[in-house]
Amino acid sequence: MTDMDTSDAALFGLTTVELTFIQKRVEHWLRFGQPVSDKVLDKRRRLLAFTPGCVFGFIRWAANDYGTVVSCIDIVRAVDMHEPFQTVPFVSPGGELLLDISGWPKVRRVLEEIDAIETLGLHPAEICPDHWRILNGRIAANVASRPYTLAMHKAWLARKRLLS
Repeated sequence: MTDMDTSDAALFGLTTVELTFIQKRVEHWLRFGQPVSDKVLDKRRRLLAFTPGCVFGFIRWAANDYGTVVSCIDIVRAVDMHEPFQTVPFVSPGGELLLDISGWPKVRRVLEEIDAIETLGLHPAEICPDHWRILNGRIAANVASRPYTLAMHKAWLARKRLLS
């Protein structure tokens, strides 16, 4: 599935993310997630596709002559064609927003949390989605976050088994 465009992805029920890199101006990149397709659109843009249920971390940064104007991170769960979703810039059709943070100091907190999760040997896309929702609220309220632990992850996996 390397030669897929947005309309093809929609036919297969996939969520697409457009990544852009224009040096010192615009940078959109994936912090984590496993796309099923990666298509180069031109020398500055790529189109990634995700199957329903996949979770990914998408970072957007932009600057002008005076400095940074956009610094955002979204953690999104790709949705099935018939599920409700929120719109997210550069994500088609959108997804379930687990976390939506803007502003460099807050984005840095999320990146540090992702690093801590990876230090545990876990993939950030595979942890409990509630952790991202809670982290979003704690950062918005400017309250210290609780680190994700292996015990929390084991509890999540047990709950997930019960629900399936």
